[in-house]
Amino acid sequence: MSKKNKNIIERFASKGVFPYQMAFTLLIPLRNIFLSPKQLIKRMELSEEHHVLEVGSGPGYFSIKVAKYLERGQLVLADIQQEMLNFAKKRIDRKDLKNVNYCLCDGRKFNYPNNSFDRIFMVTVIGEVENKEAYLQEFYRILKPGGLLSISELAGDPDKMTPDELKLLVSQTDFNYYNIHGSKRNYTVNFQK
Repeated sequence: MSKKNKNIIERFASKGVFPYQMAFTLLIPLRNIFLSPKQLIKRMELSEEHHVLEVGSGPGYFSIKVAKYLERGQLVLADIQQEMLNFAKKRIDRKDLKNVNYCLCDGRKFNYPNNSFDRIFMVTVIGEVENKEAYLQEFYRILKPGGLLSISELAGDPDKMTPDELKLLVSQTDFNYYNIHGSKRNYTVNFQK
């Protein structure tokens, strides 16, 4: 095994940013056992006209169903890896979805005006974020008043935060706890602006 491949496999099984070379593993339908796109849509209380930001979209496991649901809305996929966005875009283009845009982010700031989104969501991402507090401040800035920040964590993620850790982290911002769905192993916590 080459040194490069060994490094990719080590990153795959450890904490930190998920390697784009292993993106195909994030598309295994077995993920529906933990959280299906349909469940996520319900948990986020989405409306068809919402403007939604998906942070850490990876190859777009949830993106296609969310974009289809947003019949009069828009979905923006954000990721720090261009390769992940390219992978997601290919999948979304095959479905001929026209309400999706893409954002290569830098892990600190989002180039959107204040009050841009009705929902911001991330699934198994928050633990990988280096500057969690800065990201949360950005989310607060770009989320519309009354909007929801929806964070889901799933069993098996080496970066997974517990619901209590997540609530404590977000309590340091101006967000208000809204509700929680699921169990301690697989959950979604929503916070409201």
